[in-house]
Amino acid sequence: MSTQKNKHVDVVVVGLGWTGAIMAMELAEAGLEVLALERGEQRDTYPDFAYPRIADELTYGIRLKLFQETAKETVTVRHTSADFAVPYRQFGAFLPGNGVGGAGVHWNGMQWRALPADLTMRSTVVDRYGEKFIPADMTVQDHGVTYDELEPFFDKFERLCGTSGTAGNIQGKIIEGGNPFEAKRQQGYPTPALTQLYSGSLFGDAAKSLGFHPFPIPAANASEPYTNFYGVQLGACNFCGFCERFGCYNYSKASPQSTILPALYQKKNFSLRTRAQVVSINTDSTGKKATGVTYIDAYGEKVEQTADLVILSAFQLHNVRLLLMSKIGTPYDPKTGEGVVGKNFAYQMNSGISLFFDESKTFNPFIGAGAAGTVIDDFNAENFDHAKLGFIGGAYISAVRTGGRPIQQMSLPKGTPTWGSGWKQGIKDNYLHSMSIGSEGSVMPYKQCYLDLDPTYKDTYGYPLLRMTFDWQDNEYKMTDYITEQMKKIANVMNPKSMSVSQLKPGDHFDVKPYQSTHVTGGAIMGDSPKNSVVNKYLQSWDVPNLFVLGASAFPQNLAYNPTGVVGALAYFAANAIRTQYLAHPGPLVQA
Repeated sequence: MSTQKNKHVDVVVVGLGWTGAIMAMELAEAGLEVLALERGEQRDTYPDFAYPRIADELTYGIRLKLFQETAKETVTVRHTSADFAVPYRQFGAFLPGNGVGGAGVHWNGMQWRALPADLTMRSTVVDRYGEKFIPADMTVQDHGVTYDELEPFFDKFERLCGTSGTAGNIQGKIIEGGNPFEAKRQQGYPTPALTQLYSGSLFGDAAKSLGFHPFPIPAANASEPYTNFYGVQLGACNFCGFCERFGCYNYSKASPQSTILPALYQKKNFSLRTRAQVVSINTDSTGKKATGVTYIDAYGEKVEQTADLVILSAFQLHNVRLLLMSKIGTPYDPKTGEGVVGKNFAYQMNSGISLFFDESKTFNPFIGAGAAGTVIDDFNAENFDHAKLGFIGGAYISAVRTGGRPIQQMSLPKGTPTWGSGWKQGIKDNYLHSMSIGSEGSVMPYKQCYLDLDPTYKDTYGYPLLRMTFDWQDNEYKMTDYITEQMKKIANVMNPKSMSVSQLKPGDHFDVKPYQSTHVTGGAIMGDSPKNSVVNKYLQSWDVPNLFVLGASAFPQNLAYNPTGVVGALAYFAANAIRTQYLAHPGPLVQA
C-alpha cells in the first residue's frame, strides 16, 4: 500500500472528543494551524441527535449506534497472564465511543473534581497508615500534580460546560447543602443544581438521618440557559431520560458539540478529517521527536500527515494501543515490573440496591437525567478512616434517576416471572413505585493488571489488537462489601416493601457482559519520573517531548468519581502549559 503525503501543519490532533476539542480550540486560538483526525464519522446535534430519532432505545441503547464497531476493531480480554485472551465480540461492560465528540456525546454528565487525596493517593496512604498498608502487588502512585494546581482548570471546564450544582467549599467556607468533603474552590458552579427528583429526596432524607451529608450531583446538564466563554449557548435540561448512550437533542448536556465545536468550526486555521484511522505516531531517526502520524482514510489509503506537535487525544484504550504500535516508550513487563506503557490498567467496582415500594410512593421514572440525583461522599477516597478496614479507596453512594426506558430500565422484584401475564403484572405493580441506590467505587492498580498488544488477533487493517489482562482483587472486594453495608443502612431507613442487592463477592471474576461503566483508566500514566510514568504532569511524553497524551489513560489508578471532570481539567492544564511555556521554548516541560 503506497502512502500519500499531506501538507504540513503545526498541530495534528488524534481524536476529536473532549480532550481533542479542548486542545484544538486552545491551540487554534494561539494562532497555530490545527488539523484534527477522527476515526469515526461526523456528528452534530442537528441532524444526528434530533428528536424524536435520538429517543430510540433499541437503536442507541441496545444496538449501540454511537459506539465502536467490534467487527472492525475490538480488544481481547483475559483474567490473568496464564489465560489465552479472546476477542470481545459485543461490548457490554464498557462502551468506547466512536465519531466526532467521542465519549463526550453519550456520557451521563456527572462532572466531578478530584479530591486532593485522589491525586496524591500513595503519599496520603503512606502518611496515614504506613507503607505496609499497601499490598505488595498494588502499584498505586501519585499523579504528579496537585489539586491546587488543577483548581483553576476544574473551574474552567465547569464554565465551559455550564455545570449545575451546589458548591460545598467556597474559599474555605463550608456551604450548607453542598459537599463538605470537597476541596476549596474559588467560586460556585456556573448554574444552580438540577431540580431534585423524588427518589433523590427520599435518599437524601434517609442519609441525613444517619448523620451522612447528602448533596445534589454536579451535572454537566445546564439547569438554566447558559452561554460559555466561547460564546456557545446551552439550553436548560428538560429531564427527557435519554442521556447515557444518547446524544442530547436539547443542547443541554455538555458535549464537544454543544460547548466547543460551533466556535471551533468558525476558525480558518482549524480543519477536520473524519474516517481517518490513525495507525502510527511517526518519529525521526532518533526516536525522540514526533514528525506526525500515519492514518488510513475512508478509501483504505495510507496517508502521512506531518506536524510539529502531536496531540494524542483518543479514547483511553486507543491511546495506549497507538503508543505500543508506534514503539514510543517501553512496554510494561508484569514479570519484571519494568516498563511503563500499558501499566496500571484499572476499572471501577460498583454495587446497587433496587427498592420496591407500595403505591404510596410514585416516582415517575420517565422523568430523569444522567446526573439527576442525590449523593453522599462520606465513604469516598480518604474521607473516612481506613485503618481498621484493611482496604484502600472508597466509593460515592447515590440515588440517580437517569430515566425509565422500557428495555434496560425495567427493575422488578426477585421472583417476578420473566415473561407472560405474571411479568406484565410485575411491571404494572412496580414501574412507578421502584427506585435504586448505587455505589461507584475506585479500583487500585496491580502488577498483574495491564494492557499490551495481542500476539494473535488483528483488526480489519491487519494491526494487532490491544490485549486487556484484568480481574478483581481482594482490596476491591473488601471495599465494595463495606460500602454496600452502608447502602443497606440507608435503604432500611427508606423502608421499602422489598429490596434486592447486587454486589460482587470474592471469587467473582470480571465479567465483560453486564454494563458497569466506561471509566477505564491507565496504560499511559502520569507521574514525576520516566521510570514510573509515560507522561509528566503536563501530559507530555517523557520520551518524545512534542507528543502530548491526554485523557484517562494518564490516571495511575481509578478514582470513584466519573473521570470526565478530571480529564477536562487536565486537558486545559496541558493546553495552558503548551501556550505559556512550550511554544516559546519547545522541549521537555519537566526535567527527568
